Amino acid sequence: MPEPSPTLKRRGRLFRAGAAFFVLLALAGYLVVQYVTGGTGKPGCKVVSGKADQEAYEFTPEQAVNAATIAAVGTGRGMPERAVAIALATSIQESGLRNIRHGDRDSLGLFQQRPSQGWGTKKQILDPTYAAGIFYEHLTKVKGYTKLPLTVAAQRVQRSGFPEAYAKHEPDAVLLAAALTGNSPATLTCQGRVDATTTQAAGPDAVRAALVRDFGRDALQPAGAEVSAGSKPTPSPTVSTQAGSRTVTLPVPVGKGVAKGRSVRQRGWQLAHWAVANSSALHIERVSYGGREWTAGNTDSQWRTTGAQGTSGAEKDADAVRIVTGQ
Repeated sequence: MPEPSPTLKRRGRLFRAGAAFFVLLALAGYLVVQYVTGGTGKPGCKVVSGKADQEAYEFTPEQAVNAATIAAVGTGRGMPERAVAIALATSIQESGLRNIRHGDRDSLGLFQQRPSQGWGTKKQILDPTYAAGIFYEHLTKVKGYTKLPLTVAAQRVQRSGFPEAYAKHEPDAVLLAAALTGNSPATLTCQGRVDATTTQAAGPDAVRAALVRDFGRDALQPAGAEVSAGSKPTPSPTVSTQAGSRTVTLPVPVGKGVAKGRSVRQRGWQLAHWAVANSSALHIERVSYGGREWTAGNTDSQWRTTGAQGTSGAEKDADAVRIVTGQ
């Protein structure tokens, strides 16, 4: 067999070099898109255990937003942390914490609820706040649900064809519930890179609207707060311009202003974690509370102590969650 000519060899090398160049170019473009969008298909958020067991769960910014909504709706209804864990495990199993528009037969949304089975209209079910609310409404009818195995409680609401499927998601749901109800401080972080694919509005007004959507108007206008003779009234939420950024100062209510017996600390950390979970969608750059601060774009995205930590200023820092947006 005749040996290829030098010209053909050169062409072959040039072809392989060109192909390799285009592969590298495509890879670089993919990485740039992932960086700019926050890697919407990849884990960009993480929750860790507040205990010494070092358990952790990684999830996407989209999942973080939906999980935060589920937790906010639950605590707003006075549901315990266990109820929130049941709801989160159910949604992880049914939709992967995504608000999907399809499913088995006419199943839709975070919990794959069916309009034909009386769960609501298609529009209602595709509203995460409504979907979470109707799930909790059915859960409260399950007698002794807090003492039942998670998969049993979830199945009595869902009537799934796979009744044991929820159990495998319990460890992740428990971690999420502890953070998103505020019971496990400084345990939820996100990369916080802006999601360029979202059509959701950003900036302080968008933060306010999202808070009302998930928590109700009390999140912005704490009602019934107790004011003793020597205390100052709880301030109203404000928006101020600082160094080109926009800051939403969100007072944490005290006394009767704390929702259904929850502590100030729990409420504050729930709001702080909620803001981090929504950071990609709402272009949130920084969140601070209780002497800790989270900043978008950090390589490790950790909550770091501030100057207020361990000082008298820490008490002042506990009266409000401060959310800095990029718009």
